Amino acid sequence: MADSSFSAPDAGRPPAGVDTSRAGIARVYDASLGGKDNFEADRQALDAVLEIAPGMCAVSRRNRAWLRRVLRYLAGVVGVEQFLDAGAGLPTVSNTHDIAQLVNPWARVVYLDNDPMVSAHGRVLLETNEDTVYLHGDLTDPAVLGPDSSVWRYLDQDRPVAVVLGSVLHHLPDSADPAGIVARVVEALSPGSYVAITHFWDPGEDSPDHELAREVERRFVEKGLGSGWYRTRAEIESYFAGLELIDPGVVPLDEWWPSGPVRPPETTEERLILGGVGRKSGLLAVQ
Repeated sequence: MADSSFSAPDAGRPPAGVDTSRAGIARVYDASLGGKDNFEADRQALDAVLEIAPGMCAVSRRNRAWLRRVLRYLAGVVGVEQFLDAGAGLPTVSNTHDIAQLVNPWARVVYLDNDPMVSAHGRVLLETNEDTVYLHGDLTDPAVLGPDSSVWRYLDQDRPVAVVLGSVLHHLPDSADPAGIVARVVEALSPGSYVAITHFWDPGEDSPDHELAREVERRFVEKGLGSGWYRTRAEIESYFAGLELIDPGVVPLDEWWPSGPVRPPETTEERLILGGVGRKSGLLAVQ
Protein backbone atom coordinates (compact mmCIF):
# COMPACT_ATOMS: atom_id res chain seq x y z
CA MET A 1 0.00 0.00 0.00
CA ALA A 2 3.01 2.29 0.03
CA ASP A 3 2.68 5.58 -1.90
CA SER A 4 6.09 6.21 -3.36
CA SER A 5 5.04 9.64 -4.66
CA PHE A 6 4.89 11.04 -1.15
CA SER A 7 7.83 12.29 0.84
CA ALA A 8 7.81 13.20 4.49
CA PRO A 9 7.34 16.90 5.31
CA ASP A 10 10.46 18.88 6.10
CA ALA A 11 11.24 18.98 9.80
CA GLY A 12 9.61 22.02 11.37
CA ARG A 13 7.44 22.78 8.31
CA PRO A 14 3.73 22.01 8.44
CA PRO A 15 2.21 20.19 5.47
CA ALA A 16 0.36 22.27 2.91
CA GLY A 17 -3.15 23.16 4.04
CA VAL A 18 -2.38 23.20 7.77
CA ASP A 19 -3.44 26.43 9.51
CA THR A 20 -0.91 26.78 12.32
CA SER A 21 -2.64 29.88 13.70
CA ARG A 22 -5.57 27.80 14.94
CA ALA A 23 -5.44 24.92 17.40
CA GLY A 24 -6.15 21.46 16.00
CA ILE A 25 -7.63 18.57 17.97
CA ALA A 26 -4.96 16.06 16.95
CA ARG A 27 -2.12 18.51 17.65
CA VAL A 28 -3.48 19.52 21.07
CA TYR A 29 -3.74 15.84 21.96
CA ASP A 30 -0.18 15.34 20.71
CA ALA A 31 0.96 18.20 22.96
CA SER A 32 -0.82 16.64 25.95
CA LEU A 33 1.19 13.46 25.38
CA GLY A 34 4.47 15.39 25.21
CA GLY A 35 4.75 15.09 21.43
CA LYS A 36 6.51 17.48 19.08
CA ASP A 37 4.03 17.66 16.21
CA ASN A 38 2.19 20.74 17.47
CA PHE A 39 2.38 24.52 17.22
CA GLU A 40 2.07 27.54 19.49
CA ALA A 41 -1.71 27.81 19.02
CA ASP A 42 -2.09 24.17 20.08
CA ARG A 43 0.05 24.63 23.18
CA GLN A 44 -1.86 27.79 24.13
CA ALA A 45 -5.18 25.94 23.85
CA LEU A 46 -3.82 23.15 26.05
CA ASP A 47 -2.37 25.61 28.56
CA ALA A 48 -5.76 27.31 28.90
CA VAL A 49 -7.19 23.98 30.07
CA LEU A 50 -4.23 23.05 32.24
CA GLU A 51 -4.61 26.30 34.18
CA ILE A 52 -7.71 24.91 35.88
CA ALA A 53 -7.30 21.18 35.13
CA PRO A 54 -3.62 20.23 35.40
CA GLY A 55 -4.52 16.54 35.30
CA MET A 56 -5.70 16.60 31.68
CA CYS A 57 -2.39 15.23 30.39
CA ALA A 58 -2.93 12.21 32.64
CA VAL A 59 -6.32 11.77 30.94
CA SER A 60 -4.57 11.47 27.58
CA ARG A 61 -2.17 8.84 28.93
CA ARG A 62 -5.01 6.89 30.54
CA ASN A 63 -6.90 6.99 27.26
CA ARG A 64 -3.90 5.49 25.45
CA ALA A 65 -3.64 2.73 28.05
CA TRP A 66 -7.35 1.95 27.54
CA LEU A 67 -6.78 1.76 23.78
CA ARG A 68 -3.96 -0.75 24.23
CA ARG A 69 -6.12 -3.02 26.37
CA VAL A 70 -9.11 -2.80 24.02
CA LEU A 71 -6.97 -3.64 21.01
CA ARG A 72 -5.43 -6.64 22.78
CA TYR A 73 -8.93 -7.83 23.62
CA LEU A 74 -10.29 -7.34 20.10
CA ALA A 75 -7.29 -8.66 18.16
CA GLY A 76 -6.46 -11.42 20.63
CA VAL A 77 -9.41 -12.63 22.67
CA VAL A 78 -12.06 -11.95 20.00
CA GLY A 79 -9.87 -12.45 16.94
CA VAL A 80 -10.87 -9.41 14.87
CA GLU A 81 -8.51 -8.92 11.92
CA GLN A 82 -9.78 -5.56 10.57
CA PHE A 83 -9.61 -2.21 12.37
CA LEU A 84 -10.81 1.29 11.54
CA ASP A 85 -9.39 4.01 13.79
CA ALA A 86 -11.57 7.03 13.04
CA GLY A 87 -10.37 10.44 14.19
CA ALA A 88 -7.07 8.69 14.74
CA GLY A 89 -4.90 11.71 15.48
CA LEU A 90 -1.18 11.99 14.94
CA PRO A 91 1.01 8.88 14.99
CA THR A 92 2.58 8.37 18.41
CA VAL A 93 3.83 5.45 20.47
CA SER A 94 1.61 2.36 20.63
CA ASN A 95 -0.48 3.17 17.58
CA THR A 96 -3.50 1.03 16.73
CA HIS A 97 -1.60 -0.93 14.08
CA ASP A 98 1.37 -1.47 16.42
CA ILE A 99 -0.80 -3.14 19.05
CA ALA A 100 -3.22 -4.99 16.77
CA GLN A 101 -0.47 -6.42 14.57
CA LEU A 102 1.64 -7.38 17.56
CA VAL A 103 -1.25 -9.55 18.74
CA ASN A 104 -2.37 -10.62 15.28
CA PRO A 105 0.25 -10.25 12.51
CA TRP A 106 -2.50 -10.50 9.86
CA ALA A 107 -4.49 -7.54 11.20
CA ARG A 108 -5.22 -4.79 8.70
CA VAL A 109 -5.67 -1.22 9.96
CA VAL A 110 -7.19 1.84 8.32
CA TYR A 111 -6.77 5.23 9.96
CA LEU A 112 -9.25 7.98 9.13
CA ASP A 113 -8.88 11.64 10.03
CA ASN A 114 -9.98 15.01 8.64
CA ASP A 115 -6.77 16.85 9.61
CA PRO A 116 -4.33 17.29 6.69
CA MET A 117 -1.34 17.12 9.04
CA VAL A 118 -2.50 13.74 10.31
CA SER A 119 -2.90 12.51 6.75
CA ALA A 120 0.60 13.71 5.82
CA HIS A 121 2.26 11.99 8.76
CA GLY A 122 0.12 8.90 8.32
CA ARG A 123 1.10 8.46 4.69
CA VAL A 124 4.71 8.18 5.82
CA LEU A 125 3.70 5.08 7.79
CA LEU A 126 2.61 3.40 4.58
CA GLU A 127 6.20 3.08 3.51
CA THR A 128 6.94 0.67 6.37
CA ASN A 129 3.68 -1.24 6.80
CA GLU A 130 1.81 -2.83 3.92
CA ASP A 131 -1.26 -3.56 6.03
CA THR A 132 -1.75 -0.02 7.32
CA VAL A 133 -3.24 2.92 5.46
CA TYR A 134 -4.09 6.51 6.38
CA LEU A 135 -7.09 8.08 4.66
CA HIS A 136 -8.47 11.59 4.74
CA GLY A 137 -12.12 11.58 5.75
CA ASP A 138 -14.70 13.08 8.08
CA LEU A 139 -17.16 11.05 10.15
CA THR A 140 -19.77 13.79 9.79
CA ASP A 141 -19.88 13.04 6.03
CA PRO A 142 -22.60 10.43 5.44
CA ALA A 143 -20.60 9.04 2.52
CA VAL A 144 -17.46 8.38 4.58
CA LEU A 145 -18.50 4.72 5.01
CA GLY A 146 -20.89 4.59 2.09
CA PRO A 147 -20.79 1.98 -0.70
CA ASP A 148 -18.14 3.93 -2.62
CA SER A 149 -15.98 4.73 0.40
CA SER A 150 -12.25 4.25 -0.05
CA VAL A 151 -12.27 2.50 3.34
CA TRP A 152 -13.79 -0.57 1.69
CA ARG A 153 -10.90 -0.71 -0.79
CA TYR A 154 -8.74 -1.82 2.14
CA LEU A 155 -11.21 -3.52 4.49
CA ASP A 156 -13.69 -6.27 3.64
CA GLN A 157 -17.13 -4.85 4.47
CA ASP A 158 -18.59 -8.35 4.62
CA ARG A 159 -16.38 -9.35 7.54
CA PRO A 160 -16.20 -7.94 11.08
CA VAL A 161 -14.44 -4.63 11.62
CA ALA A 162 -13.52 -3.06 14.96
CA VAL A 163 -14.10 0.71 14.84
CA VAL A 164 -12.21 2.83 17.37
CA LEU A 165 -13.73 6.19 18.32
CA GLY A 166 -11.33 7.19 21.07
CA SER A 167 -11.83 10.76 22.32
CA VAL A 168 -13.62 11.65 19.07
CA LEU A 169 -17.32 12.11 19.78
CA HIS A 170 -16.83 14.71 22.50
CA HIS A 171 -15.40 16.97 19.81
CA LEU A 172 -18.67 16.84 17.87
CA PRO A 173 -21.37 19.36 18.85
CA ASP A 174 -24.91 18.26 19.58
CA SER A 175 -25.93 19.80 16.25
CA ALA A 176 -23.76 17.20 14.46
CA ASP A 177 -25.82 14.42 16.11
CA PRO A 178 -23.02 12.18 17.47
CA ALA A 179 -25.49 9.37 18.20
CA GLY A 180 -26.72 9.49 14.62
CA ILE A 181 -23.15 9.39 13.32
CA VAL A 182 -22.39 6.27 15.35
CA ALA A 183 -25.65 4.72 14.13
CA ARG A 184 -24.51 5.27 10.52
CA VAL A 185 -21.17 3.67 11.32
CA VAL A 186 -22.88 0.65 12.87
CA GLU A 187 -25.24 0.33 9.91
CA ALA A 188 -22.25 0.08 7.55
CA LEU A 189 -20.64 -2.75 9.55
CA SER A 190 -21.20 -6.47 9.20
CA PRO A 191 -22.58 -8.51 12.12
CA GLY A 192 -19.91 -9.41 14.62
CA SER A 193 -18.24 -6.00 14.32
CA TYR A 194 -17.28 -3.88 17.32
CA VAL A 195 -17.32 -0.19 18.21
CA ALA A 196 -15.06 1.17 20.97
CA ILE A 197 -15.71 4.65 22.39
CA THR A 198 -14.24 6.97 25.01
CA HIS A 199 -15.91 10.27 25.89
CA PHE A 200 -15.58 13.12 28.40
CA TRP A 201 -18.14 12.64 31.19
CA ASP A 202 -20.16 15.11 33.25
CA PRO A 203 -21.33 13.19 36.34
CA GLY A 204 -24.13 15.71 37.02
CA GLU A 205 -24.96 18.47 39.46
CA ASP A 206 -25.01 16.11 42.44
CA SER A 207 -21.32 15.33 41.94
CA PRO A 208 -18.51 17.51 43.32
CA ASP A 209 -16.79 17.01 39.96
CA HIS A 210 -19.59 18.64 37.96
CA GLU A 211 -18.22 22.17 38.14
CA LEU A 212 -14.79 21.08 36.94
CA ALA A 213 -16.37 19.29 33.96
CA ARG A 214 -18.29 22.43 33.05
CA GLU A 215 -15.25 24.70 33.38
CA VAL A 216 -12.95 22.40 31.40
CA GLU A 217 -15.59 22.24 28.69
CA ARG A 218 -15.74 26.05 28.61
CA ARG A 219 -11.96 26.27 28.29
CA PHE A 220 -11.92 23.74 25.46
CA VAL A 221 -14.77 25.35 23.54
CA GLU A 222 -14.02 29.03 24.13
CA LYS A 223 -10.24 29.21 24.54
CA GLY A 224 -8.92 28.18 21.15
CA LEU A 225 -9.82 24.56 20.39
CA GLY A 226 -13.50 25.18 19.76
CA SER A 227 -14.71 21.75 20.90
CA GLY A 228 -14.61 19.35 23.83
CA TRP A 229 -18.02 18.73 25.36
CA TYR A 230 -18.68 16.81 28.57
CA ARG A 231 -21.85 14.72 28.35
CA THR A 232 -23.91 12.64 30.75
CA ARG A 233 -23.59 8.90 31.17
CA ALA A 234 -27.01 8.46 29.53
CA GLU A 235 -25.87 10.43 26.49
CA ILE A 236 -22.67 8.41 26.19
CA GLU A 237 -24.54 5.12 26.58
CA SER A 238 -26.93 6.22 23.82
CA TYR A 239 -24.05 5.96 21.34
CA PHE A 240 -24.14 2.19 21.84
CA ALA A 241 -27.80 1.91 20.82
CA GLY A 242 -28.33 -1.26 18.82
CA LEU A 243 -25.08 -2.77 20.08
CA GLU A 244 -24.50 -5.43 22.70
CA LEU A 245 -22.37 -3.80 25.41
CA ILE A 246 -19.39 -5.90 26.39
CA ASP A 247 -18.94 -6.27 30.16
CA PRO A 248 -18.36 -4.23 32.23
CA GLY A 249 -20.25 -1.69 30.06
CA VAL A 250 -19.60 2.04 29.98
CA VAL A 251 -17.19 2.62 32.86
CA PRO A 252 -14.15 4.64 33.96
CA LEU A 253 -11.33 3.67 31.65
CA ASP A 254 -9.24 1.61 34.06
CA GLU A 255 -12.23 -0.55 34.91
CA TRP A 256 -12.43 -1.84 31.33
CA TRP A 257 -10.54 -5.16 31.10
CA PRO A 258 -7.70 -4.16 33.45
CA SER A 259 -4.50 -6.15 33.11
CA GLY A 260 -4.07 -6.11 36.88
CA PRO A 261 -5.71 -4.51 39.90
CA VAL A 262 -7.80 -1.48 38.94
CA ARG A 263 -5.73 1.64 39.46
CA PRO A 264 -7.90 4.40 40.93
CA PRO A 265 -7.72 7.78 39.19
CA GLU A 266 -4.96 9.95 40.58
CA THR A 267 -6.65 13.19 39.53
CA THR A 268 -10.22 14.46 39.34
CA GLU A 269 -9.81 14.95 35.61
CA GLU A 270 -9.12 11.23 35.13
CA ARG A 271 -12.50 10.42 36.66
CA LEU A 272 -14.28 12.48 34.04
CA ILE A 273 -13.94 10.16 31.05
CA LEU A 274 -15.78 6.92 30.34
CA GLY A 275 -15.21 4.14 27.84
CA GLY A 276 -16.98 1.11 26.49
CA VAL A 277 -17.09 -1.46 23.70
CA GLY A 278 -20.19 -2.66 21.87
CA ARG A 279 -20.75 -5.57 19.48
CA LYS A 280 -23.11 -5.64 16.54
CA SER A 281 -25.26 -8.72 17.01
CA GLY A 282 -25.17 -11.58 14.54
CA LEU A 283 -22.85 -14.42 13.72
CA LEU A 284 -19.17 -13.61 14.20
CA ALA A 285 -17.62 -14.08 10.79
CA VAL A 286 -13.97 -14.06 11.87
CA GLN A 287 -12.25 -17.19 10.55
